Amino acid sequence: MPEERIPNKKIIACIWDFDNTLIPGYMQEPIFRRFEVDPKRFWKEVNALPEYFRAKGQHVSPETCYLNHLLTFVRTGRFKGLNNALLKELGRELEFYPGIPKFFGELAEIPKSKPEFRKYEITLEHYIISTGLAEMIRGSAAAPSMTGIYGCELVENPPLSGFTEQPELIGPDPDDPCQNEVSQIGVMVDNTIKTRFIFEINKGSNVWPIDVNAKIDEKNRRVPIRNMIYIADGPSDVPVFSVVRGHGGLAYAVYDPENEASFAQNDSLRSQGRVDHYGRADYRKGSETNMWLRMQVTKLCERIVAEADDELSRVASKPPQHLHKPDKAPEPGPRTDPRQSSLL
Repeated sequence: MPEERIPNKKIIACIWDFDNTLIPGYMQEPIFRRFEVDPKRFWKEVNALPEYFRAKGQHVSPETCYLNHLLTFVRTGRFKGLNNALLKELGRELEFYPGIPKFFGELAEIPKSKPEFRKYEITLEHYIISTGLAEMIRGSAAAPSMTGIYGCELVENPPLSGFTEQPELIGPDPDDPCQNEVSQIGVMVDNTIKTRFIFEINKGSNVWPIDVNAKIDEKNRRVPIRNMIYIADGPSDVPVFSVVRGHGGLAYAVYDPENEASFAQNDSLRSQGRVDHYGRADYRKGSETNMWLRMQVTKLCERIVAEADDELSRVASKPPQHLHKPDKAPEPGPRTDPRQSSLL
């Protein structure tokens, strides 16, 4: 790694889940409203898919089979015209829990709030890692505050077989009514794959041209995991909670204040040692969640300063000093009788 790319380890990362963490419910709701599809029926069918395919001797991921069902709705005309531009537009309709997106900026200001934090140029970055649709998140009010957004990606207008020999097969067919609709899965994110993106942020492969699987010494990683706080809503995020806490980072769970089951889940996570703390999905000033996250970001800044001061004191050598000749010893005086001196 070139010398100028060696990180200073003074970056803090707040990493957010999306559905039921930053927004109530699931982000696909605006899609259902636009195409007048009953969301309960859609999710009932999605939940039945794993058993349907199991009976046929096939296997699908329960966490991401909704993507294929969504594409089925596109293919059958229920979501006619759904493309990435529309997904991004529908993302603008997403409504957040109280305090979001303002809270992102409040946290980012903490490293600028004290001279000792500014001295070491500590910064805070926000990331979203979601099993939902990345393009909808990019269209949402949260996007401008994010350094990175990781989620499922859908592609439209895939090239036909033979496109490397016949480039004209890449372009859209103006006579095909299905052109410019999403038709394939580009990136699939489930709750285990989420951990991969933790290491992308950790190693800096989201910023530097390096592979996430490259071996990089801890001292050269861009964002130490112990500088991370992962915020999510429940048991499905246990893989990421475990990775972050196992490497010295912090995990925080939020619950829907109107859902007792959500509260119980988070209380169970806390009692099992899966998370460091939990609170309501309310990010306004004065809420427990607001205060806990601000306190932890401040503590991370203080720890970074203490470690930087200690490192500086170790590597800084003492300045050179002028050498002086030792003072000349005094000439011995006349010898006296000890008995006389004792009487003085």
